Amino acid sequence: MTSDLERVLTATLRFCASLILAAVGSAGCNSLYAAERWDALYAPQVFEGMPCRVMKPLGFDSEKNYPVIVSLHGAGGKGTDNNKQLKDWNRQLAEPQRRKDFPCYVVAPQAAGLWDAEHFRKIKALIKTLPSVDMDRIYILGHSMGGHGTYIFIQLDPNYFAAAAPSAGSGLRRTEDFIDAAKIKDVPIWAFHGDKDGVCPIEKDQKVFDEMKRLGGNMKFTIWQGDNHGVSGKMIVGAENGIMHFSSDRCDEEPDFMTWLFAQSRKKESE
Repeated sequence: MTSDLERVLTATLRFCASLILAAVGSAGCNSLYAAERWDALYAPQVFEGMPCRVMKPLGFDSEKNYPVIVSLHGAGGKGTDNNKQLKDWNRQLAEPQRRKDFPCYVVAPQAAGLWDAEHFRKIKALIKTLPSVDMDRIYILGHSMGGHGTYIFIQLDPNYFAAAAPSAGSGLRRTEDFIDAAKIKDVPIWAFHGDKDGVCPIEKDQKVFDEMKRLGGNMKFTIWQGDNHGVSGKMIVGAENGIMHFSSDRCDEEPDFMTWLFAQSRKKESE
């Protein structure tokens, strides 16, 4: 009798364990599926030899014109696999509600080395091929090497972008000064930096911001208090430890990043 009871209990425990494993497996598969889904929203292509992923506006309507966000990866995204350049902010931009609230293209090119003028030329040429683009609302953002590239691109052509958001982009400790604030003082900029950044010291960004204040430039500067270099996931969604500073009364004080970004237009600067 005891052995029969033990067999029943053993069989019951095995059945319950199989149900738990199935549930865990299903949850894992769903997580993987979700990860694959946002990733797949960025269609791969190679443009003039440059790997690139492009996400189209949600509910695309050819009768409308859409902004473009150029997304520049950091050093961890370097290569030619056309995959590593998709970062945490690309996932955030692919979230359904954000796509619904802020319909736009997201262009995420991939570079094998530092961002330069040739990359910029190809990116501009690629954007020209996209249908229904609002050329007065081309935006650029990036973290670390991508923030460095953001500063470089807006200096190469200050009149091309409607706004720029460099995160930890002012260079490594050994990087020579490369940002001429006078060239970019009229570009709406929202820069981000952790005050404990040991990779790209905040002092370099602070120097740029101080010069923008002297020039009466249009730059917002959010300092993440207590944070090191890994702050790329905060620029779009924000965080409570961010302290915002303004270079002048020209700055749009809107606290929400996407709302601020989409309010910027080259037309407004020229009117």
